[in-house]
Amino acid sequence: MPVWFQAGLWGLLAGGALVLGALIAWFVHVPRSVVATVMAFGSGVLISALAFDLVAEAESTGGLRPTLIGFLGGAAVYVAANVALARRGARHRKRSQDQQPSESEQSGSGTAIAIGALLDGVPESIVLGLTLLAGQGVGIPVLAAVFISNLPEGLSSAAGMKRAGRSATYVFGVWCGIATLSGTAGALGVLVLTGASPALIAVITAIAAGAILAMVADTMIPEAFEQTHLYAGLVATIGFALSFALEHTG
Repeated sequence: MPVWFQAGLWGLLAGGALVLGALIAWFVHVPRSVVATVMAFGSGVLISALAFDLVAEAESTGGLRPTLIGFLGGAAVYVAANVALARRGARHRKRSQDQQPSESEQSGSGTAIAIGALLDGVPESIVLGLTLLAGQGVGIPVLAAVFISNLPEGLSSAAGMKRAGRSATYVFGVWCGIATLSGTAGALGVLVLTGASPALIAVITAIAAGAILAMVADTMIPEAFEQTHLYAGLVATIGFALSFALEHTG
């Protein structure tokens, strides 16, 4: 099976966690405290994967300076895009209560939320695909981190969309579309970068990692803290520790 096709399948699987979370939120009432706890746990898992599987690997391959430039650049680009989308109604796209505006309250907010969800998911899929270029199969810690974090993201955001009066067609259209585009992004990342120098791959990995960390801080941690409060740090630490253990016992 071609590597690019494998990357597409893994990206689709990771994106499918968003659809699964949305399905749960649409048909089952999940307490906000549970969603927030899983969100905090997913944040810790993602941060661990970023630190040990992505940024550290990028630095060892491409050097410190290119890694830092790429990492900071990825975060800056993500934040700039996020600020633009927030002004159009996507600020609270991962919130589960009444923070999301309805279309009548802010015209165009539905499109902004959908684009924001895509903005959050694409960097994760790209780095999943890049882990395959080493020739040792998909990076399991990274895959686990993305899947675990996507589940509460889809759950929380879909609950907020439902409260804002958005239809099932819109909600599941968004998440199925994001899952499909996540798979496409993973496949395209491999196709474009196959044969690229290790230094270039390291920089691209660092850019994606910077965007993911900015996403965690801007969208996941606020939702987690709002309900779990002082316990959010502990739950995130547990997620970090388990991901670290997975990396070092695999």
